Amino acid sequence: MSDTGAGKAAAMGNAQGLLGHVPTVAGADPAWYQRAFEIAFAFVVLVLTLPVMLVIALIIRLDSPGPVLFFQKRVGKGGKLFTFVKFRTLYADARERFPELYAYKYSPQELSDMKFKIDDDPRVTRQGAWLRRTSLDELPNFWNVLTGEMALVGPRPEIPEMMPYYHDEMLLKFSVRPGVTGPAQVSGRGRLKFYDTVDYDIEYVRKRSFRYDLKVIFLTIKGVLAQDGAF
Repeated sequence: MSDTGAGKAAAMGNAQGLLGHVPTVAGADPAWYQRAFEIAFAFVVLVLTLPVMLVIALIIRLDSPGPVLFFQKRVGKGGKLFTFVKFRTLYADARERFPELYAYKYSPQELSDMKFKIDDDPRVTRQGAWLRRTSLDELPNFWNVLTGEMALVGPRPEIPEMMPYYHDEMLLKFSVRPGVTGPAQVSGRGRLKFYDTVDYDIEYVRKRSFRYDLKVIFLTIKGVLAQDGAF
């Protein structure tokens, strides 16, 4: 196994090992009416945007070689891994082109200064840039909502490689299902630094409610229409 493959396998093992360490919180499972709302909302979005997604698929296919959809293992509720899906916005060989971006080894200062999104990311394709700016690349996320692996609102799902940097209270993030959007995404989006995002995620876990979720959904729609950075 290559160093990259071994590191990825170790990261996934670390994520799965969280199962016995993630704190449990009351009300982590959605009420029946909340889950019903999620299913209905996700279904309507997928149906109404199907023509748009077909056009996006054609644009991606013509823009650069590679698959239309991007599948990746992410860390869900309780540290369980699931397959996250979105439209591809990176070059298919991004990892080979820029291996230094996939080392995921940060000093405390680097981690403190690190932002969720990289300015002028060299891995992003020409069409991928506007897909991210408009958040249209996230439309397939609603499939993950239908399957129950994600919620409409919650912390954005983390990649396994970042799990070594989570500890103590930070693990609260994984006590609920990850979301298509969340407080961090409507409070700075890609401009937030790593610890700022985690703080918003923890705050969400502590104060979440159906009414609060509806507020975040409204602010998300407003932010997407304003193209206020990438989610």
